[in-house]
Amino acid sequence: MIKGKMLKTAALTAALMLTLAAAPAMQNSFVQPAALTAYAYEDTDMNYTTVEYNGISYAKYSDHVEAKGFTSGNSSASSLVIPSTVDGLPVTAIARNSFQFCDNLSSITFPSSLKTIGYYSFGFCKNLTSVTFPSSIDTIEMHAFEYCSNLSTVSFPNKLVKIHDKCFDATPWLKAKKAESKLVTVNGALIYAQEASGDITLSSDIKYVSPGAFSRNSNISSVVFPAGVTELCDSTFYMCDNLRTVELPGVTKICNMSLAGCPSLRDLKICGNLTEIEQYAFLDTDNSCTVTFYGSQSKWNSVDKPSCTFLNNANMVYDTTHTDPEPQPQTNVSPKFSNIEYNSQFHQIRFSWNKIDGATNYGIAVKLAGKWRVQGGTLSANTFSYTTPKNLTPGKSYQVALGAKVNGEWTLAESVKNAVTVTVK
Repeated sequence: MIKGKMLKTAALTAALMLTLAAAPAMQNSFVQPAALTAYAYEDTDMNYTTVEYNGISYAKYSDHVEAKGFTSGNSSASSLVIPSTVDGLPVTAIARNSFQFCDNLSSITFPSSLKTIGYYSFGFCKNLTSVTFPSSIDTIEMHAFEYCSNLSTVSFPNKLVKIHDKCFDATPWLKAKKAESKLVTVNGALIYAQEASGDITLSSDIKYVSPGAFSRNSNISSVVFPAGVTELCDSTFYMCDNLRTVELPGVTKICNMSLAGCPSLRDLKICGNLTEIEQYAFLDTDNSCTVTFYGSQSKWNSVDKPSCTFLNNANMVYDTTHTDPEPQPQTNVSPKFSNIEYNSQFHQIRFSWNKIDGATNYGIAVKLAGKWRVQGGTLSANTFSYTTPKNLTPGKSYQVALGAKVNGEWTLAESVKNAVTVTVK
């Protein structure tokens, strides 16, 4: 499997300082990740043999296989079908830099065995319009679908997927998501918050914040993470120059560059279960700050951390009485669909949505003869998708809304505000 452990070398910092301001890489001159971001990956394991199958090259390891790209003469293919196994081994990853600049590629079929999509793997595939990830997917590395200029439909499984920095930059899909919310989330992962502003408290359903999610955002002043987020990923708050307060009640690891270049930071609250702060976490953040550690001084002393200017100058406060409040049910809930898929073969539509805190039931409301009616019965709190019956009338349109029962009441008024119009294919 592609490894994602972050490097801890001075080369990381040197690469960052020299090239962060560089212009975006152009075709046939792709710059490697360490030169474009504030974090880096381990080198790819080279202990493999290359095999070819149906026009695709694969890296065959002892226990798994990774797709490496089209074989010579096949790079102009319009479709890509990756099998679940090659030579009896599972295909678990798309290798880094594998299918970028495949201008004709318009269709991808991923295998049910796929766990990781490597960085830059499908960048600049300008004819790619939609992708559907299998339920097995765990991680999508940085820039994976960047500059796919026609990618407008992205379907995720109903689970947390770790989506790294700039995976979908310069795509119509991300543009549409940003128009919906300044905090772009996918099934519990906050993947983009660079246009958010003011004081932000993330909801308790957020379990993962992507590397660089808030980076270079000068409009945020404070951010409170929910206790369910356990890692402050690389470059999360990189160069947030007006950020004053950060609270991390559940974070056990603070990664490189995550709070680098934050000259206004004055108040940092850290989880008492913290185990590690990486070497460059506070690079160029040398200001005086009160750091409240939710634990004892002896426990703080046991944390694996660097000797850096920020920590050495910090006003340390040890709070052993802190407890996180119990999550409260949401009020003013505004349910909406996170994804809509169409099946033209069976004339069906599949609606998906993210979990809503405090919801005990969901319902699919359809406007028929001027009245909203629930279709398919009441759905349980653990159901996050609904598929219509087969053989709906092609070309017929419906107004559809997602209802949620919160605090014993249905959110009909708010649901209707987010109603969508769908047309059967």
